[in-house]
Formats: sequence, C-alpha cells, structure tokens
Amino acid sequence: MTLEAKASWHVWRDRRGRLSPLRIATLALLLLPVAKALFDAGDIAHGARPLNDLIHRAGFWALVFLGLTLAVTPLRRIARYGNLIDVRRMLGVGAFIYIAAHLTLYVADLKFDFAKAAYELTHRVYLIVGGVAWIGLAVLAVTSTDGMVKRIGGLRWRRLHQAIYLIALLALVHYFQQTKADITVPTFVAGLFTWLIVYRVLAWWQDRSELSTLSLLALSVVVSILTFAGEAIGIGIAFHVSPLRVLETVFDFDAGIRPGWQVLAAGLVVVMIDFIRARWPARAPRVRTAAAE
Repeated sequence: MTLEAKASWHVWRDRRGRLSPLRIATLALLLLPVAKALFDAGDIAHGARPLNDLIHRAGFWALVFLGLTLAVTPLRRIARYGNLIDVRRMLGVGAFIYIAAHLTLYVADLKFDFAKAAYELTHRVYLIVGGVAWIGLAVLAVTSTDGMVKRIGGLRWRRLHQAIYLIALLALVHYFQQTKADITVPTFVAGLFTWLIVYRVLAWWQDRSELSTLSLLALSVVVSILTFAGEAIGIGIAFHVSPLRVLETVFDFDAGIRPGWQVLAAGLVVVMIDFIRARWPARAPRVRTAAAE
C-alpha cells in the first residue's frame, strides 16, 4: 500500500495530513448512532422485534446523514465557514454505510433468505423505492474518491452527483411509506429537505452564492407554511377529514408541536447564524514580515 493510499484511510486528517478537529467531530457524529444502539442494547434485545428496531434506526440515520450532506453547501455559506466542504464526502459515505446496514439488517431479519429478499425488493412498492435509492447512493459512494473524479472528469462527476437530489426524494418517499402511524418526524424531515432544495433554487435564480438574511427569513416562513399545509393535506387524505380541521390544531400546543413550527424554529436558528456572521468582524489577513521570513 502506498503512502498516499494509506493516508486516504486517515479520515481524521485533512488533505495536508494534519489532525482536523472538524473531521474528528464529524467522525464522532457518524459513530454516535452506533454508540446509542450499544447503550440501548438492553431495551433493543428485550423488544418485540430487535432486528426490526435496528433496521429502522439504521434507515433513519442514513436519512439524517444524507440531509447533513445536502446541508453542507448552505451552511458553509451562511456560517462563512468554508472548511465544512472538507467533511461533505465523509457525511455522504457515512449515509451510504448506514443505508447499507439498513438493507443488510433487513435481509438478516428474513433469515438471509436471499430469494425471498429479492422477491420482496422487486414486488413491494416501498421496497422498490428504497432499493433504487440504495443503488443510487452506492454509485455516488463508489465514485466519491479523488481518483474517480479524475477518471470521470470534473463536469461529468458533478452531473452524476447531482443525482443526490433524486436519491433524497426517493429516501423521503420510502420513509413516509414505511411509517405506519405518526408521520410527525417524516413531515419534519421533509420540511428540512424542502428548505435545503428551495435554498439552492433561490441561490440559482438570484445568481448569488449567498442569500440575504431577509431572504433566509422569508424562505423559512414559506417552507414552514408549506409544511403545515402538506401535513394537513396528508392527514386529510389518510383519515378522510378536511385539511382545514387539521390546520385548526396548529396552535393547540397541548396536542404537541406540529412539524411546521419545528421547521420554522430550525430556519430561525439559521437566520440568526447568518445575522451574526454577517456582522462578525472580518479577520485581518496575516502579513508576513521580512524579519519573520
């Protein structure tokens, strides 16, 4: 193994080979679900379906890390912290590892009956949707290396990796389809994904790399309204009630905080970060003197 290949496995180091606090923190974040599963091992083992619990955990965290991967570009601009781009690949590969664990655990739950697993994955709609998302994320993970970028070409590589938006949509659809009762969390996640996509559309439409604080505020309000509306329509269709009746419970906080409010709160946190960072005194560049040289 060459030194360059060996260094590529040192994910806690940056491209210059130095220890990276950001990469170490990201690695810790990626391992957090494993640590939590080990901490909850007793409860999982005594549950009705331990493997099913792990399947859902792995799938959920795959979706979380997929969302964080998409969040890197907006957050590095809003927080004025360009180094975030250094961990986007780690988050993307982490998302694939968890979705691979999700599929592996599903096959294990079928007692490794591969014929049955193949049948299920090709005949049940929500599994077909999830399987396509898995294949797409696998392709992106395999082609995420610097060597593949050079082999494919920068432009083709970027076009290929734009498939992450479709993959995220399929993963969301799969998440909704396999949720049996309470869709609060899937709706909240869908609201966050909508925010991330609309941010990109606005940045492209305005031909700007950064949106103003006012634009971010408007984006957060509009997406939260869409989340309220989407949840009301979804519940209305599922339970054959008027969406307006669902919307009447928006301010009934005793019944729980609706996903629309949660999306708005997350958006306001981002707005506050942008407001503070926009007024943060710029760091003066270090000037090297002749004596220092």
